[in-house]
Amino acid sequence: MLTREEIIGILQEAQALLEGHFLLTSGKHSDRYIQCAQVLQYPEHTAKLCQAMAAPFQNRGITTVVGPAMGGILVAYEVARQLGAKAIFTEREQGKMALRRNFSVKPGEKVLVVEDVVTTGGSVKEVIELLKELGAEVVGAACLVQRSLEPMEVGGVPLTPLLSLAVAAYEPEQCPLCQEGTPAIKPGSRN
Repeated sequence: MLTREEIIGILQEAQALLEGHFLLTSGKHSDRYIQCAQVLQYPEHTAKLCQAMAAPFQNRGITTVVGPAMGGILVAYEVARQLGAKAIFTEREQGKMALRRNFSVKPGEKVLVVEDVVTTGGSVKEVIELLKELGAEVVGAACLVQRSLEPMEVGGVPLTPLLSLAVAAYEPEQCPLCQEGTPAIKPGSRN
């Protein structure tokens, strides 16, 4: 099992922890950004992190791991590999999460939902709601990094983060960086 310090070390080595003024997918602003794509480009790091992420879900009968595109795709693949399960992902279709590419889940199928970074849990919640509508049994939800230290529940399921970090997230009108006149950048996949 990886220690907190080892996880942070891997993220820092891959330059996945950024500082500046960032516009998050949630619409909030932050002075730190976790760019998991930077660490996920290294298979050896991805395997270590996802093995630790999968550990709490071993022997739970999970047959499918689902992640929202984009950030959850590689995480879902490697966590599924660690669990001996299938990996699929959701995509937005007309602004709503959907299974596309002929991906499917069966009623009663045990699934795990994963994501790279969670701030509010909105994308994970959407995926869980979709899967429940399709009759799947959502066994759990997990992420590489949760941007707060508070325990979180998403879609009626506890979130299991590999790493929790206390990272400030401000409403735009309350953002001290905006008040200083520093421009915000949006480094994520949804521009």
